[in-house]
Amino acid sequence: MTTETAKPKLWHCWGSRSLRPLWALEEMGLDYELVNLPFPPRMFQREFLEDNPLGTVPYFTHGEISMTESSGICLYLAERFQQHELMLPIDHPEYGDFLNWLFQSDATLTFPLTLVLRYSQLEAPENRSPKVVEDYAKWFLARLKRLNAHLENREYLCDGRFTIADIAVGFALWLGESLGLAECYAPHVRDYLARIKERPAYKRVENVGIEASSFRPLPYPFGMDLPDLTAR
Repeated sequence: MTTETAKPKLWHCWGSRSLRPLWALEEMGLDYELVNLPFPPRMFQREFLEDNPLGTVPYFTHGEISMTESSGICLYLAERFQQHELMLPIDHPEYGDFLNWLFQSDATLTFPLTLVLRYSQLEAPENRSPKVVEDYAKWFLARLKRLNAHLENREYLCDGRFTIADIAVGFALWLGESLGLAECYAPHVRDYLARIKERPAYKRVENVGIEASSFRPLPYPFGMDLPDLTAR
C-alpha cells in the first residue's frame, strides 16, 4: 500500500515519547490506526521487535514510510498532510526557532529525563544510581533556562500560536512533571504546561493506552535537595 492510500499507523505506550505523534494526529483530525503496547515493549511484547527491531516507541508507518523519532514524526505529519496551522513556513522569521524547539525538545530536554527515569525506577534495584538521578535531574533543570526566558512574555513558543513545537516541548515538561520536577519550573512555564494540557486534543489522548501498561512514573524518589533554577 502506498502513502497515497495508506492510513498512518502508530505504535504507542502510555507515558512515552509516542504521546507526541499521538497528540499531533489528534490535533490534525487525521484518520489513523493505533496499537497500544505495554512499557517497555521490547520486554513485555517481544513480537513487537518483528515490526521495529529497535524495540522503541514511537514506531510509525505510512505506506512504505517507517519512522522512530517522535518529533520527526510530528513534522512529517504536518508537512505531509499540509497542516499549516501547526507549523511555520520556511520563509517565516521564526522558522529557525520553530525547528530548534522542535528538536531541542528531545535531544536537550527529554534525554536527561530518560536517565532520571531509568536509574531511579527501571533498572534492577542493585543497578539504580542516586548520583546519576541527581546529576541528570539538575542537567534537565539547567537546560530549561532558555525556555524560561523565551516563554516569559509568550503564550506559545512560536508566532503567538500553538504548533507542533509546543507538542514536542510540552511532552518533555509533562515527563518532568510526572517525575516530580515541576516544582522547580518557573511559574510561567508551569502555566504554559497547564495551558497546552487544556487543549481538547491532548485531553483525548492523555490516558490512551494506560490500561495496557502497569508502569507509572513515580515522583523524584531520593528526597534530594534540588537547586532552585526557576530564577534566571
